[in-house]
Amino acid sequence: MEKNKNDYSASSLRMAVFKGREIRKTLHNNEWWFSVVDIVAALTDSANPRDYWYKMKIREEDESGVELSTICRQLKLESSDGKKYETDCANTEGIFRIIQSIPSPKAEPFKRWLARVGYERVQEIEDPELAVKRMRAIYRAKGYSDEQAQRASPRSLLRGLRANYKYFLSYRSSPKLCFGSFNSH
Repeated sequence: MEKNKNDYSASSLRMAVFKGREIRKTLHNNEWWFSVVDIVAALTDSANPRDYWYKMKIREEDESGVELSTICRQLKLESSDGKKYETDCANTEGIFRIIQSIPSPKAEPFKRWLARVGYERVQEIEDPELAVKRMRAIYRAKGYSDEQAQRASPRSLLRGLRANYKYFLSYRSSPKLCFGSFNSH
């Protein structure tokens, strides 16, 4: 029997696995939010990831003026004792920003991957044909036939690239715009 892509077990809705470690997550406003402390634990092997996160927020604010807590929301997640507690959580974009602030060798491969993906997207803004090729490769990797991948709409992809380009231009003129969405929560 073929598994429906929309069939999820209850545990898969609460947990993600990263580097062999369970990361608690929750769906909030139709977006995945992840436990920051769990990410910190996975990338640092700290004996006390809550304390590490606390000190990291202070260090980042002192060094760069960025308050990492502004990109987080307190959401209730199940703890090891089975009870739900409010926990610092961040969406995918926020987690990427937090990971950039983790000074750990385990975080470096992830940081390099983020830099590579960012570089590739800037190249795609300059040459949209690269984005079309990437999109078709993703279709093939997901099991679509070559014919289905070839029919993938470049128009919808170009709309997304235009939006990214406008965002890129606004970021260049005002770096504060980049994090505006985090402060609006």
